[in-house]
Amino acid sequence: MSGPVRTPEIAELRALCAAIDLGSLGRAARLVRVSQPALSKRLHTLEALAGARLLDRSPRGVTPTPAGRRLYAEARKLLAQAEAVDGLMAGLHEEETPVRLAASHTIAEFVLPAPLVDFEARRDRHLSVELVIANSLVVHEVVRDGRADFGIAAKERGASAGLLREIPFVDDEVVVAVPPDHPWADGGDIALADFLSTPMVMRDPGASTRRVVEGTLAERGLSLAPPLAEVGSTSAAKAAALAECVPLVLSRLGLSGDGEKLATRRVAGLRFERSFVIVLGAEETMGSGSHALLDHLRASVAASVITDGCD
Repeated sequence: MSGPVRTPEIAELRALCAAIDLGSLGRAARLVRVSQPALSKRLHTLEALAGARLLDRSPRGVTPTPAGRRLYAEARKLLAQAEAVDGLMAGLHEEETPVRLAASHTIAEFVLPAPLVDFEARRDRHLSVELVIANSLVVHEVVRDGRADFGIAAKERGASAGLLREIPFVDDEVVVAVPPDHPWADGGDIALADFLSTPMVMRDPGASTRRVVEGTLAERGLSLAPPLAEVGSTSAAKAAALAECVPLVLSRLGLSGDGEKLATRRVAGLRFERSFVIVLGAEETMGSGSHALLDHLRASVAASVITDGCD
């Protein structure tokens, strides 16, 4: 005797099991999210493949025939395995889809390393993180364009987030970092006139630290002397300041646990405060890995208390 023309499809077996479980073609159609005619077509196809009637139909609903009960028992096992495969495939997809994170230079270099290591250690499986490091203006652009799942950037003073959503992350302050042999290293707050007239190492013009200082001074009609050097990263700025024994304007976060013993100084009568925010675009499109990393970073920063006071 010849066998069936083809193997039954999962959708056809699911239709049979739903109809027997619920005793109604209408309720079964709603469960598997198809129209009732589409469900009936699947059942008729399955009966044609089986060469036997699988359901008795009546005004009260449907009941399985002896052949239907035998097929139902085996179909249930197959559907359970199919669901297990679906779950495994979803898990494999999550493993292979890296989280795309954009972060400012300060955050990437001085805030993220420890939480990222801890996040990896706590997980059952590896999650790749693609880290884009750029100044805060570019971080916003990268998230807005969908090139990153989320970002961490300095909040722009007076600027609207537009279509992006911002969540507070960590507070910061821009300070003057002074090499140990510089005259300012032994003093208190720096006199405003000295601060304005002294050439210093600065970050590049696009960096948030630079914009915060220049913006605060501009509100008072003041401006800095031309920089001694403009550097693209915090580490390079610190190295240049130490090599030349000159002060530099720097994020306080960039001095946390500083092994170079740079002295932290403020300017008399001025505070250059700023904050970092998590930048989100279409949050509903983020995968579970992105959500898990975001929650971990927020919890890690909230649990850490920066205790370094000014010298």
